[in-house]
Formats: sequence, C-alpha cells, structure tokens
Amino acid sequence: MLNSADLPFLDALSAELPGDCLRPPEPRYLTEPRGRWQGQAAAVALPRSAAEVATILRAANRARVGVVPWGGGTGLVGGQLQPTGPLPLVLSLERMAGLRGAYPAESVLVVEAGMVLAQVQAEAEKLGRIFPLALASEGSCQIGGNLATNAGGLNVLRYGNTRDLCLGIEAVLPDGTLFNGLKRLRKDNTGYDLRHLLIGAEGTLGVITAASLRLFPKPAEAGTALIAVTDPAAALALLSLAESRLSGMISGFELISRMGLDFLAETMPEVTSPLGGTPAWMVLIDIGLPAGFGVAADHLAALFQAGLAANLCQDGVIASSEAQRAALWRIRESIPEGNRRIGAVSSHDISLPLSLIPQFIDQAGPALAKIGDWRINCFGHLGDGNLHYNVFPTHGKSRKDHENQREAVKQCVHDLVAALGGSVSAEHGLGRLKVDDLLRYGDGGKIAAMRAIKAALDPNGIMNPGTILQS
Repeated sequence: MLNSADLPFLDALSAELPGDCLRPPEPRYLTEPRGRWQGQAAAVALPRSAAEVATILRAANRARVGVVPWGGGTGLVGGQLQPTGPLPLVLSLERMAGLRGAYPAESVLVVEAGMVLAQVQAEAEKLGRIFPLALASEGSCQIGGNLATNAGGLNVLRYGNTRDLCLGIEAVLPDGTLFNGLKRLRKDNTGYDLRHLLIGAEGTLGVITAASLRLFPKPAEAGTALIAVTDPAAALALLSLAESRLSGMISGFELISRMGLDFLAETMPEVTSPLGGTPAWMVLIDIGLPAGFGVAADHLAALFQAGLAANLCQDGVIASSEAQRAALWRIRESIPEGNRRIGAVSSHDISLPLSLIPQFIDQAGPALAKIGDWRINCFGHLGDGNLHYNVFPTHGKSRKDHENQREAVKQCVHDLVAALGGSVSAEHGLGRLKVDDLLRYGDGGKIAAMRAIKAALDPNGIMNPGTILQS
C-alpha cells in the first residue's frame, strides 16, 4: 500500500537534498499530449546527479511513496503521469542534461538522461556522425524517456529501435542502488542484460540516468521519393524490390493513405502532395548511400521503373534538392497533426507480420463498419510493420458523438491484430492506456515473469505505479 508524499516526507527529503531540488508541480508535469488524463503530484524533484536520484528513491522506498519519472512528457499512453491514488513524487531529470563523453573513433556519445533528443542529434553532428532516432517530439522529448519507452520513429527499418542504439546505461534501482552499466562495448556476454531489462520498462523498474549511445556515419548521398502504389500489397512488393536493390540503404519506407492527404487538405491546406490527383495509397521512400554508390535519385528512378514494369505503381515524384526532400517529408510528418485537428475516436499503434498487413487492412474496415460509420486514416512505418490505424468520425460529427463506442472500436481493431499474431503496442509502450490490453492479449507466461521481476526489484511498488502492470 502506497502513501502520499505528505509534508513530513517532503521536509525530510528536502533536508537530504540541495535547497532547490523540490518544487511545487507545474502544469506541464501533470498533462499529456492527448489530454486524456490529468496528473497529480505532491511535488517535483529535480536532481542534478545520479547520487541525488539515489537519495530520492531511497527515501521514497522507505516511506512507500510512489515516484513517477518524467522525461519530457511527450508520451501518448499516459505513462508520464498518475491521475489517481496517493499523491506521488514526480521525478524529472531535466537538470541532468550533460554530455559525459564523446568518442568519435568509437562512434559513441555518453549523455545524461535529461538531454533533449535534438541536442543528442546536434552532439552527434559535431562529430560528423548521426544519431538516427527521429521523432516528431525530438525538440522536447528526453533521451531517458526515449530509452524508457524504447521509442521507434522514422528510421527503425535501417537503424532499429532505441534499444538498438544503446550500448550501456547508468540507472538507479528502486531501493537507491546505483547500477553502473555505462559501458561502450559492442560485446559483453556476462550474464543477465540489465540494460535491456530497464530499456522499455517505462520507469517501472528504476530510473535511467545516463546512456552510451551508438552513432553512425552520415550517408554521402541521400534521396527521397513519393510513389503512388496500387494497394498495400503492392507497397509491400515494392519494399521487397527496394531491399533487393538497396539492401541496408533504405532509411524509411512509409505508407500513406488518401485519407491522410484528405485530412491535410481539410486542416493544413498549405501542406500539399506533388502527385497528380489523390492516389488511394502512396509510399514515401528515403535512402542513404555510402560514398561511391552513385546518385540516390538515379537509384530511386530505377526502382520506380522496375515497380512500374511490375504493375506496382502508377506515378511518382523524386526529390531533386534538399528543399524538395524536406517538402516530401513534411507531408508524412504533418499527418499526426492533421489527425489531432480532426480528433480521433480511437487511435491504434499496432504492428503486424509484414505479409499480413494487406489482410489486416482488408478486414479491419468491414469489421469496424458493423459498429458505425467512420473515416479511417491508416499510415505508418510499413518497412518495420508498424501501422497507425486511426478511426475518426464522419463529416459533421466529432469524437464526442462516439464516446460510447470508443472501447468497442479499440477492441475490434486489437482483436483482429491479436488474431493475426501482431502487437497492440508497436512503439508507444503500454503506459496506463493499455494495462488491460496486456492482460487481454499478453502471454500468460510473460506476464507472470514480468510480475516476478517487478516484485523482486520493486517490492514496495513505488516505481511509476499503475503503469504497464495493474497495481
């Protein structure tokens, strides 16, 4: 049973910390982007070192006070706030945003967890490298939060999720123990990998305070194309064709539907497609070539001609400048904002075996039609099997008109995903939004193991209570 972070607890903790470490909670620590929950907290802790984080967690563990880690607040499943229960302590690492080391010969950066993702990218740029994690929220999300949620983003096809970009971490466990795993090794086969246990745990097993991050060479030549395809099956066939021609060089392969462009025309008319008409389906392809591999636009043109010959595509545009590349990417990156302005009844972050994506799309629409009339915007990272399948009201209605159908819509989509062997959380995590989904669709053996790990590392249940597992 947890206790509230009452005044005696805060006074005692304050005595163990520098004078400005505890503050009243500002609104930014208690809200989330979709406005589904309003958080609560007795105070916000703002440590400057891992030692201070350890002091905070030791005190919270002794007093059985919940701790909610906050890594920029951009998460979409409610894992960054606690709406009910005893008042927790919010723990923000925004003051721990330092660069601990740069190793260009190793292509490694060591950074503190509060560094904003855009700053990590800038530090990599100084070394003539790239840190390839790319998210819409990169100007405000923090690398500790990215690691805690195993964020995905636009470049997973080529570089992997956040866990694939991390060589080592420093973290504080719930009892205040410091785990010093901040190594820069590519190989370290010495037992359980606590790094991968804590990455993706959404702050339920401890607090990541620093990380060793992998960097990559800048592509010598980059290119982008927007290609109209016949249907999702043709998009997958084009992906296979692209991989056979440009193996290891495809940075992004994004699926876009007509509805996405319709929403942009309705809410952001300044963002337009250069394709003639509005195709039912499109793919945005981004490639990066090493030196000596020719001109990216030529490779994309050859791919388009091969797709045309195979009846996979009908039209396409290949960027001939960085400005045109940015304009093409702006279309894809504006779709989530267009969705937000329309207002979804239910949004779904799902993944499926690649070959079953067309089947899912074919089946999901008719299944949802049995519940009501909808507009569906299906888009996402086709190259890694991650779709954002979002359901919207028809013209003249708002999501408030469908509040009583939200759960039915969500269950309809998730049931079909589970039946096809997919995941109901591809890249956003479980947070508080999908706690029940884990129980409904998760493997029983996995859930039992997760509970055992949680009980062993956090027996008092102080770390991000209510996230991932039911309290």
